[in-house]
Amino acid sequence: MLSSADLSFSRTLPIVVFNQLGKLLEQMAQRERSAVMLTEAVLMRVCIPVEWQRQRFTLVVSEQFSALLVGNLEEGEQGIGSALNAKLTFNLEAIATFVYELKDLFECDSYTHQNLERYHQIIRPNDATLQSQFSLLLLEYFLTQPNQQIIAPPSPTAPAVYICQPVEDALKKQISQERLLNQVTTQIRRSLDLSVIMATAITQVREFLELDRLVIYKFETSKVKTQQYQSSIHEKNGKHSPSVLVNNQPLLEDCQNYGGYIVYEARATDAITSVLNYTERNCFRRTSQCWKKYRQGFTLAVDDVEKTYALEECLLNFLRESQVRAKLAAPIIFEDKLWGLLIAHQCDNPHQWTESEKNLLSSIAEQLAIAIHQAELMQTLTQEKQTLEQRVIERTMALRDALLAAEAANRLRSEFLATISHELLTPLTYVIGMSSTLLRWPLGELSQRQRGYLQTIHDSGEHLLEMINDILDLSQIEAGKTALNISEFSLVNVAENAVESLRKKAISEQINLNLDLQIDPNRDRFTADAERVEQILWNLLTNAIKFTPESGSVTLRLWVEDDTAIFQVEDTGIGIPEEQLPLIFDKFQQLDTPYRRRYEGTGLGLALTKQLVELHRGRIEVESTVSIGSIFTVWIPTQITRAVNGELGVRS
Repeated sequence: MLSSADLSFSRTLPIVVFNQLGKLLEQMAQRERSAVMLTEAVLMRVCIPVEWQRQRFTLVVSEQFSALLVGNLEEGEQGIGSALNAKLTFNLEAIATFVYELKDLFECDSYTHQNLERYHQIIRPNDATLQSQFSLLLLEYFLTQPNQQIIAPPSPTAPAVYICQPVEDALKKQISQERLLNQVTTQIRRSLDLSVIMATAITQVREFLELDRLVIYKFETSKVKTQQYQSSIHEKNGKHSPSVLVNNQPLLEDCQNYGGYIVYEARATDAITSVLNYTERNCFRRTSQCWKKYRQGFTLAVDDVEKTYALEECLLNFLRESQVRAKLAAPIIFEDKLWGLLIAHQCDNPHQWTESEKNLLSSIAEQLAIAIHQAELMQTLTQEKQTLEQRVIERTMALRDALLAAEAANRLRSEFLATISHELLTPLTYVIGMSSTLLRWPLGELSQRQRGYLQTIHDSGEHLLEMINDILDLSQIEAGKTALNISEFSLVNVAENAVESLRKKAISEQINLNLDLQIDPNRDRFTADAERVEQILWNLLTNAIKFTPESGSVTLRLWVEDDTAIFQVEDTGIGIPEEQLPLIFDKFQQLDTPYRRRYEGTGLGLALTKQLVELHRGRIEVESTVSIGSIFTVWIPTQITRAVNGELGVRS
């Protein structure tokens, strides 16, 4: 069996024999206290090439004794009866090469890589005494078990086991897992309370898998306060900064260093140490291969932390303090974001995790990711709703304040205009009255030149009085101080009066002024404010005459539809550009044309007209084409009256 004097050999071994040889090397590592022993479990946290995935090994390295037992499983071999192509060697070069290749599987900045580099440099020839001790152990093993069987025959007293029994047991377990998964999924669909979903799910899964502890570890990007904490002050870079502790254990202080913390926990008994709110401190790096693998959906299975983290002293000590001997971690991922981990713990003894346990934990983690995403969407929606509601409230208040300010300013302006107008009316009345009186004096007492001056004063006064009256009317309407004097009247008479009052002016401008009555005599009677209706027509006709060239025409049409009187003023004037149409009913707006210089005005005529029409609950529209003319159409509904204190009033 031996191939050399140093007991190195290479042959096919049953896996039970291979494992026993590994235990013999473990005994040697315990005798040599400075020695480190590694197995394939150390590779569980890193991405490994295909050739390493079926490899099993036990490596012992120290200055006094080094040995390597390595074997490759045959294709399809996994059970207790499996065999390996095994090799046991004490050759320094072979061991150094294996350590070098093993080191390259880890990141250069990891503790494992650094420790393997150190052990690679301390490999020395084995101490003769230690080599002899191992030889005796090996010899004793083979002498005491020369006919070892891979699988012992069943005891005559053992119960009979049917061939299909394992298949039946596996199916029952699979059905139970699917039932559990369905329960968790149903609860997620029925509830939006994330804390209830989390707590219930991990309790059910812990009981089903008979775990000592099941926790949810959350990666965080900001400082965290937990339910149970106390603050203490410590020195950091010469400044005081808070640190949170639970059960006298340090918690998350800087998530960029620590990564996250445990947010949910389910334990089999109270005797098991609680790790709620614990963090892995600075032992966990976001740049590690493990972090990248988690983001890709990797499930970490550690059967024995003592073997897997043999070279990670910081993390191993933390796991010992937290009472963790075996762990299984599945990532919780949604929208390509690694939210956290679902981690199963066995606290006292190593545990070989099965594929069914891995699959169940991964499936539960996927469902929890759905619940978390669902809760975050609801939280985002609620926050956006609250933000929108607050913005609406703020905007409404701002608009209300602006409206009140505008109304106050408009009221003050209207009151100012009304006051000024009244103050102007008194002296203006004297100007017009006295100029009229002087113009009636007999010819001879005044020269023709003096009469011309008086006529100019009189006409200017009349024009100024007209503008002041428009300003006064508009300000009173805007201030809400204008009431309609509703009565029944003849539409034809109102239209004729408006036309006749401007006939002389139209003739002087050499403009044809026409009246087109398209009204049934039986529908001539109408209820509205006759004076205001005539004022509307007078303003529209004046405006049409003002902007119609010589030899042009202005026509007033009148007809009734249902209970509405329709007035239409059409002219062959200069027209209005399309871009200026929205402005013509604004106050103090005039067309920018040569006619503006010919006819002065305040631009209040159309604005006042629109106000009077709307005071009757009517409407006014305009159609216009440049150089062709304009058509103004007014709809005024009949005003329904009612008795108010024995008088007639408008029903609003």
